[in-house]
Amino acid sequence: MRTIRIRDAIREAMSEEMRRDERVFLMGEEVAEYNGAYKVSQGMLDEFGPKRIIDTPIAELGFAGIGVGAAINGLRPIVEFMTWNFALLATDQIINSAAKMLQMSGGHLHCPIVFRGPNGSAGQLAATHSCNYEALYANIPGLKVISISNPYDAKGLMKSAIRDDDPVVFMESEVSYSDMGEVPEEEYLIPIGLADVKRKGTDVTIVSFNKSMKIAFDAADELAKEDISAEVIDLRTIRPMDYNTVIKSVQKTNRLIIIEETPPVCGVASELGYSVQRLAFDYLDAPIVRINGTDTPVAYAPTLVAAYLPKVEEVVKAAKEIMYINL
Repeated sequence: MRTIRIRDAIREAMSEEMRRDERVFLMGEEVAEYNGAYKVSQGMLDEFGPKRIIDTPIAELGFAGIGVGAAINGLRPIVEFMTWNFALLATDQIINSAAKMLQMSGGHLHCPIVFRGPNGSAGQLAATHSCNYEALYANIPGLKVISISNPYDAKGLMKSAIRDDDPVVFMESEVSYSDMGEVPEEEYLIPIGLADVKRKGTDVTIVSFNKSMKIAFDAADELAKEDISAEVIDLRTIRPMDYNTVIKSVQKTNRLIIIEETPPVCGVASELGYSVQRLAFDYLDAPIVRINGTDTPVAYAPTLVAAYLPKVEEVVKAAKEIMYINL
């Protein structure tokens, strides 16, 4: 094992797949000459050249469409968006072309493409650059949605995404690219659609994904100081969602807290909470709790950003409430 950053893990995954398969290429704004806006593609232009590491104009709809066309004609593109907020301009190609291609072609045309980039809030970027889009894309049949929190998952899931024969939405985080973690020396793949129990516990299940996993771990640490054992699960894949791993945990702990940075309406936590109460109602000893971002656009002021985001103390308080511990 070795310790690397998330940005390095994603770069290694892309580079390894490009060496393995000459059909794989990377395109996006500043991915080549500038080595990537967040240095995820650093050094890749030198190795693979300008025909496979392609700088694009600031035209998300245009280069997303080029990627879709390349995919249905036998190539395996990776399309980087500088932020998923900018991908709103490309949603026609992602949703109406890539996601629906297999169905509309009667099963004849797969679209093996990965759309990737950072997602969610990242400091003082204000409302138009701070949205979370996991739930939006998970609502679209035909798309697979991955949202990673650490280098190990980032590398293994990126390799699986590139090899997948259908479109994958891959979500990262600007503020997590430098996060460190262990990655094996040997090649490995992580199957799409499997959550991971990151920390075992017996009293309450805490589920999250992407950078909100840090809140889950910190909350579990705080609860442990009071002899409350929290099981922490990283969803990793939002669609298809791994309900079984969460349900098995709830059957043991009898309690569930879901942390999601997105505002509470129609989110990932809503879907997961509904499914757990439907499939495992008899195992619940307390109502399921969602810890979400505030139901408002993200502001620019740092104090308001902090007020918007889910907090460790909210999770700790919720855990005590559903354990019926006097606060």
